[in-house]
Amino acid sequence: MTTEVVSTAMVPSRAAWRSLLWFAPLTALWILLIYRWPVIPTSGVQTTAHQLAAHGLIALGLWLGLEHTNLTPGQRRATWLAIMIPDTLWFAVAWSAAINGVFHSGTTPLPILPSAIFLPVIIGAPLLLSSKRIGKVLDATPASWLVALQLYRVFGSWALAAWLRGALPGVFALPAGIGDVLTGLLALPAAIAVAAGTAEGRRAAILWNLVGLADFAVAITMGTITSPGPLQLIVPDVQSIGAGDYPGVLTPAFVVPSSILLHALSLRQLRRRSRAEAARRKDFQDRDNIGVVP
Repeated sequence: MTTEVVSTAMVPSRAAWRSLLWFAPLTALWILLIYRWPVIPTSGVQTTAHQLAAHGLIALGLWLGLEHTNLTPGQRRATWLAIMIPDTLWFAVAWSAAINGVFHSGTTPLPILPSAIFLPVIIGAPLLLSSKRIGKVLDATPASWLVALQLYRVFGSWALAAWLRGALPGVFALPAGIGDVLTGLLALPAAIAVAAGTAEGRRAAILWNLVGLADFAVAITMGTITSPGPLQLIVPDVQSIGAGDYPGVLTPAFVVPSSILLHALSLRQLRRRSRAEAARRKDFQDRDNIGVVP
């Protein structure tokens, strides 16, 4: 291995970790800000703003990715609308339901909040992971984009600030808040690493996706067993997120399932890149073997 190859592999790693030198202090400052002025997270502006921003970036990134595929203009528009219209309606319905207290325990006999968490994943994941058109978009989109997009996960720090104020039980807020903050902080280094296009960078991004999914598994489990309902195993001193209050309930009702789908798409993209790289290496090896045959 040459010195140039070693340097190329090391530079993205150093740049990735250096990004935390400014991103981590900004996150800490944000936590201090929302702890000092709780009206910021309780107003709902924070959650709505960062999700609308993420929604806009998804719409833009999807369109740019479609433009780099071999699909016809009509197919691009149809694909873009087929994804963005349901996603927009989903956010609007979840936001409206949260505002009107639909997610409060006992409002309806149906498990509204669990349905809001799992149904979008159950319906959306098979469609997104099996679609050939989505596969083409993923091939045309930089792998770093789907990773860096989840920088918004640092806003899950609202749970930590709420715990510090005594508004959320620590048994839920600590694992959920810390997991979200770590996922958001590590999104930038992982995105920089995978942008290098190396196998090490792809492995870093895969590990980051698994960390993000594990965070949700823990948060959903702790939220379920600490919230009023038939599955409650722990009764905390203060209400858990399952109380259904706006805007906190938007996190499980919209942010969690949409983020899970982003993780699933990122893992599909990384798998396709790994397979494509393996196919190219095999092709080069076959050509070399043909070249050395007398």
